[in-house]
Amino acid sequence: MTMKAKPDDCCLPPAPARRLKPEQELARLAKAMGHPARVRIVQLLLRREGCMCGDIVDQLPLAQSTVSQHLKVLKEAGIIVGQTEGPKICYCVRREALRRLEELLSELA
Repeated sequence: MTMKAKPDDCCLPPAPARRLKPEQELARLAKAMGHPARVRIVQLLLRREGCMCGDIVDQLPLAQSTVSQHLKVLKEAGIIVGQTEGPKICYCVRREALRRLEELLSELA
């Protein structure tokens, strides 16, 4: 079952990361987005007004363990955040991470 939560309820900012050079930051974000399943997860989360609570796996043709691994990669890159709410974890996209990815890509030109 999927439920919506307000972004303020689940999308806490991640701990500050050490400063990376722009090329390192771009490589980290691009690598995290470099799998079709992770792109699909981000698309699912972006379509929500708030966070997605419940089984994201119900929305994807992948095993629970595979989805969990993809969520971990996206979280480690700072693209999504997740917060435990009872027995579930609510996930949402850090839009500022996507804006930063867009900015870094535009600087390549």
